[in-house]
Amino acid sequence: MNIIDFGKIDAHCHVGYYGGYFDVGINVDDLIDLMDRFGFVKSVLCSKDNEKTLNAIERYPDRFISKVWVNPYNKEVVDEIGKYVNQGFKAVKIHPLVDAFPADSNVVDPVAETALDHGIPLFVHSGHPPFSLPNQIANLAKKHPDLDIVLIHMGHGHGIYIENAIQAAGEHSNLYLETSGMPMHTKIKEAFERTGINRVLFGTDIPFHHPSVELKKTEVAELTNRQKKHYLRDNIKKLIKK
Repeated sequence: MNIIDFGKIDAHCHVGYYGGYFDVGINVDDLIDLMDRFGFVKSVLCSKDNEKTLNAIERYPDRFISKVWVNPYNKEVVDEIGKYVNQGFKAVKIHPLVDAFPADSNVVDPVAETALDHGIPLFVHSGHPPFSLPNQIANLAKKHPDLDIVLIHMGHGHGIYIENAIQAAGEHSNLYLETSGMPMHTKIKEAFERTGINRVLFGTDIPFHHPSVELKKTEVAELTNRQKKHYLRDNIKKLIKK
């Protein structure tokens, strides 16, 4: 199976500039060029500035599925989610590390409940103590068993966190694993073996990571063709229901 020519959906990428110690960014036109170069028919997109995401989906409505990125400390967070859902956004994202809250804190509950009310999944950044550990996200999944939750980065770069992420998804059927930035190609195969065919998602994390690196992990992960199809397209398509 040629994974470049296969019509893929990127489950997690960004638009805009991210300063400070990140110092990376990409505009929407360059993102489209990168998607075309590596064979992505759609990408699930977010930005710290939700208006940038809105602008992207207005310019390229057939190429992007949008996530609203919210800070649970915002007193207007429920209305903010509703505003963007009414404009076509299909998921919610929170970043416990950036906004400094534990992923299983009660402050997250209104966000989780609002996502469930709208019938859309919640994406949660993982992999950095003290706020975004996989075990904390597992606690969130346990508190909200009817809500689909995506554990972004599958624990990120630490082997213990990666193991914790896979274990958490094995214990909670509403927890999905997105793998961008997670360095161990063998763990992609292991995630399928331990959680099933339907809950492992391919993402790039553009512009923080490059699609060529994420696709190379896929090539060497020894996935079956069926697993590749689910990983690169079918699972996120079913989750987002688009």
